[in-house]
Amino acid sequence: MSDQSIYSKKIWLDSYEQGIKEKVEFKDILIPQYLEKSTKNFPDNPALIFQGYSLTFTELNEMVARFTAALKKFGIKKGDSVAILLPNVIPCVVAYYATLRLGAIVVLNNPLYSDRELEHQFTDSNSTFLITLDLLANRMVKLREKTNIKAIVYTSIGDYLPFVKRLLFPLVAKKKGLAADVTPAKDLYKFKDIIAKHDPDYTQTDVQMDDVAMYQYTGGTTGVSKGVMLTHQNISYQIQQIDAWFPKFEQGAEVMLGALPFFHVFGMSVSMNFAIRMGWANVLVPKPQPEPLLEAISKFKVTFAPLVPTMYIGMLDHPDMEHTDLTSVKGCFSGSAPLPVDVINNFQNKTGSIIVEGFGLTESTPVTHINPFNGTRKQGSIGIPIPSTECKIVDLEDDTKEMALGEPGELLMRGPQIMKGYLGKDEETRKTMTEDGFLRTGDVATMDEDGYFYIVDRIKDMILSGGYNVYPRDIDEVLFEHPKILEACSIGIPHPKRGEAVKAFVILKEGQEMTVKEVIDYCDTKLARYKLPVEVEFRQELPKSNVGKILRKDLRAQEEAK
Repeated sequence: MSDQSIYSKKIWLDSYEQGIKEKVEFKDILIPQYLEKSTKNFPDNPALIFQGYSLTFTELNEMVARFTAALKKFGIKKGDSVAILLPNVIPCVVAYYATLRLGAIVVLNNPLYSDRELEHQFTDSNSTFLITLDLLANRMVKLREKTNIKAIVYTSIGDYLPFVKRLLFPLVAKKKGLAADVTPAKDLYKFKDIIAKHDPDYTQTDVQMDDVAMYQYTGGTTGVSKGVMLTHQNISYQIQQIDAWFPKFEQGAEVMLGALPFFHVFGMSVSMNFAIRMGWANVLVPKPQPEPLLEAISKFKVTFAPLVPTMYIGMLDHPDMEHTDLTSVKGCFSGSAPLPVDVINNFQNKTGSIIVEGFGLTESTPVTHINPFNGTRKQGSIGIPIPSTECKIVDLEDDTKEMALGEPGELLMRGPQIMKGYLGKDEETRKTMTEDGFLRTGDVATMDEDGYFYIVDRIKDMILSGGYNVYPRDIDEVLFEHPKILEACSIGIPHPKRGEAVKAFVILKEGQEMTVKEVIDYCDTKLARYKLPVEVEFRQELPKSNVGKILRKDLRAQEEAK
């Protein structure tokens, strides 16, 4: 072990963009108060744009106030849990802000989840109220019987559309699977009816910054999803940290791409809350496929685009990319998985934008690291700790022992964005948090001489092959560099002699062909022998999370099931 104080020296501060300070002078502002402030400063600016339908900050604030009044009428009070099961549509934002204004607890859920997964989250969070989509309403009425949910409010994709689209919507919606008939049931209401019959209530319930604001469920990458308790301070201070990191972007002057799902912590903080704090228009994309993404960016002249690698890859690979004008984009933020170098270069060349990669976890609201926007961006690095964030890398067996520069170990982090703990899981909280408040990430990382951090892999993903630690990400990166390969993911499989060996799953670009031998021979030119895949499986698709992260655990489960 080398210099014990290497991480306390915070050598990364030398790489901060000019004007960014080591610490943020935080203000105790509740999330709904950001909406109030932007409404006051930019009353007529568009706040949300959905399929061309625009809502100003004044109109959004009024809609939130009406829904706050409705929730009160339903008996929802401070500390009650409200489940939101919606894609990126206007009522999702409204329900989120109204719930927080009331001092109730937001529970964001993924609309793609199965009944079993949703039942767990509704029950674990003790949710008593649900806002969802007409497409899911009949299912949720049945599921309600197994939970504590009393009332359900549903909205439709067609509720907020420009006049012509609204007229045409009923004619095509059901054929395209965009709408569904909802069977009348007890305590089941339409969102638009609820909004229409309640007068606005702008009152902010008295809450403390340390009160829990949300139960944000983990993606369940290591088993049953856990409810991460995020406080009003966690969420608010995180937005102030992101604001401090991008000082060149003006309030009231940019257009945000709302493509990351708001039910995911990355989309919630970086797209939804940050845009409202900054008084920016937010272009909502409920299905972030390549075509709607390209259309949204070009049509509404998006300037700030937080995305995940699969979204960049999908757009670059789409035939419309060649004749779509994306030059309005100034800044892109990428997270959730490593972004291949050639993808960064291609996208930056075609748009003239700057992509900064970052890192975070649900437990950290989520952002802890970002590459400097105007400064040195190191490809392959998650960047440097953002203001008011401490980090260190410790030995995998002994977390009191700090690792030397360039030596891999577990990444630990501390800051105001770190969760309060896991809901009802004190033992899990103790395992994840150190006594002095550091979050154990479960990620193997290194730090270089400039204070830039690199994620080597998840501890649980590490492959032990013939006594060597093999990090699947090393193999993935090499495969990504091959011109014929679109996506790739490696896992460990049992091996009679080595204990474990590498298996690679590969998706080829359209029209390309490769053999298993070609893939292994290619890896042989770039990797040590013990890291070489012993098996290669070609796939049309890979299992992915709601933000497009390839799910290694699902591939492992599929392999074990064989």
